[in-house]
Amino acid sequence: MRNGQLILSMEKNYRWHKVAESIAELRIGGKTISSFRVAGKDICIALYQDNAFGCAATCPHAGGKLKTGWVDALGQVVCPLHRYKFDLKTGRNTSGEGYFLKTYPVKEDEDGVWVGLEVV
Repeated sequence: MRNGQLILSMEKNYRWHKVAESIAELRIGGKTISSFRVAGKDICIALYQDNAFGCAATCPHAGGKLKTGWVDALGQVVCPLHRYKFDLKTGRNTSGEGYFLKTYPVKEDEDGVWVGLEVV
């Protein structure tokens, strides 16, 4: 609270977890998706337009394993079970069913590739 006003921060705090030494080590690119276990969570990482994106490893609709899906030309991860599509940046379901896919920030620096898990 500042001067009687409640200040809400929209910034999220993350704990960063190293998943690889480099993007090349992940063996992702094109339509390929990799899967990792990070701090007890199954997470997928995909590459689109030279940017790495993280998301939950299972589709929120029917639990399809997204690592066996693909990234389409629009940067959407496509579930292999029912072809539901999710925007890699926002997790928004783009094929119209109304689901949301949990997303995770991914960053690369000189020490490796990191996935951020929100600290609550």
